[in-house]
Amino acid sequence: MPNTILSLIPTEEPMRARFEALAARFSHTMCFRAPDTVRPEDYRDASVILGTPPVAALRGAGKLEYLHLSMAGSNAYVAPGVLAPGVRLTNSTGAFGHAISEHMLGMLFELYKKLALYRDNQREGLWRDEGPVRSVEGASCLVVGLGDIGSAFARRANALGVRVSGVRRTTCEREPYIERMIPFDALADEVGAFDIVALSLPETAETVRLFDAAMIGRMKDGAVLLNVGRGSAVDSDALAAALLSGKLSGCGLDVTDPEPLPPEHPLWRIPTAVITPHVSGFFHLRETYENIVALAYRNLEAYLNGAPLQNEVDFSTGYRKSERREER
Repeated sequence: MPNTILSLIPTEEPMRARFEALAARFSHTMCFRAPDTVRPEDYRDASVILGTPPVAALRGAGKLEYLHLSMAGSNAYVAPGVLAPGVRLTNSTGAFGHAISEHMLGMLFELYKKLALYRDNQREGLWRDEGPVRSVEGASCLVVGLGDIGSAFARRANALGVRVSGVRRTTCEREPYIERMIPFDALADEVGAFDIVALSLPETAETVRLFDAAMIGRMKDGAVLLNVGRGSAVDSDALAAALLSGKLSGCGLDVTDPEPLPPEHPLWRIPTAVITPHVSGFFHLRETYENIVALAYRNLEAYLNGAPLQNEVDFSTGYRKSERREER
């Protein structure tokens, strides 16, 4: 079917009707599919895809001209051979900051107030005092990756009295909620000064195993590590060793490497490790879902009108064209 727009994003009425009306104005046909019901010919016939299709399915998508991802990470889709030359790509950066930053705060409080330990005690029926706790007020935090998610977390943490510094690859004006900006290449020298290190990074050559055993070893004794970007930024074995030795007092992970984390991995059994299965974003918060659908509609409308696209990805860098930012 020519001029087919394939949407894998769950879309409710009346928004579905708006998509259909928009497509019809440009002589296109909307095809809505749940991800588990998509047929090979759906990918093959689509000129536009909205959602997060399997990378392997795109290698035969010969008619594809434009792909809008319903997630922020684009690295798998800019790899050579995935999309044909000339295919335009956008992502949903900007839709997740509220949901994921609140998830990060939840993990931080769970660790600082020992709520994970008390939850474990509850399962065992143990009425046991787990001792001193900490306050986030006055704590120092380094946010590595100041995109939508990292900035949203920094703002909320600062409002609670956390002294926040930030790291990013490119220079930018310091926001009022950021105490100090640290260059990316100074991270190893500066990381040891912070009580909390929060990672919100995509997967790039610069970020894979950024927090290896050596970097973790440079962190402040008793610090907490949070990671919501990509699991590949942290060496999971080195992190487990640092928790078991007491070097770090806790970690909060919504992403792991590998992912899913194998059942036999020691991180699962470390009481001071808080692990969630990559659920901080997705559609779990209604606002996130609405943000993603609205952005998909705006970009589809812009594409069909020949207007500039929001969050267009530069294939040579994997970052957004407009800002060349590395953060999610």
